[in-house]
Amino acid sequence: MKLHPLAALTLAASLVLTACGDDGNKPSSSTPEPTPGATTSTSTSSGTTSVPPSSSSTTTPAQQTVRRAVYYYVDTRTGFRLVRELREVPADHAATAAVEAMIAGANDPDYATSWNPKTQVLGAKRVGNVIEVDLSSEARTANAGSEVAGLMVQQLVYTASSALGARLPVQLLIEGKPAGELWGVLSWTDPERRSPAIDVRNLVQIDVPAEGATLRSPVTVRGDAAVFEATLPWRVLDTDGNVVKEGTAMTTEGQRFAPYSFKVRLAPGDYVVEIREDDPSGGEGGPVMTDTRSITVQPGTR
Repeated sequence: MKLHPLAALTLAASLVLTACGDDGNKPSSSTPEPTPGATTSTSTSSGTTSVPPSSSSTTTPAQQTVRRAVYYYVDTRTGFRLVRELREVPADHAATAAVEAMIAGANDPDYATSWNPKTQVLGAKRVGNVIEVDLSSEARTANAGSEVAGLMVQQLVYTASSALGARLPVQLLIEGKPAGELWGVLSWTDPERRSPAIDVRNLVQIDVPAEGATLRSPVTVRGDAAVFEATLPWRVLDTDGNVVKEGTAMTTEGQRFAPYSFKVRLAPGDYVVEIREDDPSGGEGGPVMTDTRSITVQPGTR
């Protein structure tokens, strides 16, 4: 990817797009993601099963789905960084559906995307050792400055490679041809690899529960984070912003992306679960990175 001269300086200060993958940066090489290829559920093409009132009625064949990470971005103390949602997508065209979800936007209102919502996904597939994503011409227009534009490249690279379960470079095509100049600030002519996760991802991430989930107590919270000494503070707030529970979880490793998991018992009601960086500087480093999920806890236990 080549930057226009006027945009190069701005983007270089906030985001490094490298030719090496995650393996080129030890802190991010262990980044966990949803297991590629695992079938997680089945559904009909319409989301429900409808049987006409007839003795010869037929049902829509069930469709296998898989869970894949779809990437968006948030604004942090170090600039814009990637965040993700785990989404159910059809197993037979997971990459196309994941890129469509990336363009359409997140369920979490804190997560953003700058891709033109009118963009159509014409194809997304592995071709040899490259993933090709073909988008309609609407992808050439986006409301993005140089910093966001650079992150949009990584947003697509992370989403497409996660969907196909292969950390391969991604080539963007527009109507079947290499994208070239985009958004007035960069040129995407060659396949792009993932930049190291430690450089481009929000350092704390909730994967489960999903935004808006309705659950029973105890609530399981899990994801991954790259935090100081593997220490991950968390808290649960009610609808008035009062802290009702708080504690500390541990990731399996410190200073690099590693998984965490904890459970919390909650009375029925609406809550916000928040995780955040541990801050040994006492605020001198600026606002800590956080991630939140709004959930509803229903009566009963499991």
